[in-house]
Amino acid sequence: MKIFGAPVEFILFALMLAGVAVFHHHTLRVSLIGLAAIVCYKLAVTGFATGNGLAGLLAHFGHEWVILVNLLLLLVGFAMISDHFERSHLPELLPKFLPDDWKGGFALLALVWILSSFLDNIAGALIGGAMAHQLFRGKVHIAFIAAIVAASNAGGAWSVIGDTTTTMMWIAGISPRRVLEAIIPAAISLVIFGIPAALRQQKHSPIMRLALERPPVDWLRVALVGFILLLTIATNVLVNLKFPAQADHFPFLGVVLWAGLLVAAISRRPNWSLLPRSFRSSIFLLALVTAASVMPVQHLPAASWQTTFALGFLSSVFDNIPLTALALKQGGYDWGFLAYAVGFGGSMIWFGSSSGVALCNMYREARSVGQWLRHAWWIIPAYVVGFFALLVFWQWHPDAAMQRAVEPVALTDSVNH
Repeated sequence: MKIFGAPVEFILFALMLAGVAVFHHHTLRVSLIGLAAIVCYKLAVTGFATGNGLAGLLAHFGHEWVILVNLLLLLVGFAMISDHFERSHLPELLPKFLPDDWKGGFALLALVWILSSFLDNIAGALIGGAMAHQLFRGKVHIAFIAAIVAASNAGGAWSVIGDTTTTMMWIAGISPRRVLEAIIPAAISLVIFGIPAALRQQKHSPIMRLALERPPVDWLRVALVGFILLLTIATNVLVNLKFPAQADHFPFLGVVLWAGLLVAAISRRPNWSLLPRSFRSSIFLLALVTAASVMPVQHLPAASWQTTFALGFLSSVFDNIPLTALALKQGGYDWGFLAYAVGFGGSMIWFGSSSGVALCNMYREARSVGQWLRHAWWIIPAYVVGFFALLVFWQWHPDAAMQRAVEPVALTDSVNH
């Protein structure tokens, strides 16, 4: 069934995402209601790709459960790892080495960019926001707040452990090397939006490295973070090389990450109080991913660099998690392009990314679309220049294993002309 030429599932999905954007204080409830509506419609009218009725639904989840459990364990686990890193006090030591002029502000953004490549981009943004509050005596300009969000999103876009979207790609079997190419536009965009933001902040409130007594760095916590991340990455490599068939039947990544957390707990106790909040946030994201997994992707535009470019702008108003889930189900994308587009594109508006929402809870004056666009408009050209720089220097290389037969010729022609 279609309404105005669009399948009803997509209309329900769009309403669900619009509800998340509008009622951002009730995202979990909205996402669960939206998922229930979509599933009920599929049960009653169209059925699933795996069959009709309840049997089709159960067959669908018989495959999807591994992805969903892996994602749940990784999202909650990364929140615990980020807390370990914050409690090591290393972030409090880093501002000591920043320059005293505008270059100090830019260096702080670069630091957020780096931190977000191995921490969750939300954690990277919050750490950067806390450091900026100290360095600029609480007078942080909206332009710089937006730049912190953009730096965290750009830094997470080229690493499979830096953003939920890239982690989803990793779980789906995409090599980290395919995502790594996004480092090119991520670095270019950092320069384009970072320098004007740093200059604006220096004019608004100059940087000042406070001579406060800082607690000693807990290097053991830092080492434990490195141990857990390396253990998880090594597991992914081993499973994909030695046991690729088993990867679809058991959530190896999430289980190994939590095994590492429990081993680390012998030396340093995690902050278990974070679990309820992290679990609720993860259930919200899983509801979006599940809804995307039952969409009729055959009705979507063909995967191309043009489609990917448009997804970057779409992710500024719709959550990038379901957009990524749709792209993964459809296939045929260059995953580095997609990681940059949906990861960095959400920086254009304050609620376009989870890191933006999180940081604006700290700096509530930035929760204005008009002010965000007025003072941080350079994020938009930064996205555009970074995307086309990747297209020129790296070119579009779609996933051949998932690509439709007719697409390579059209895509090659569009890039070369």
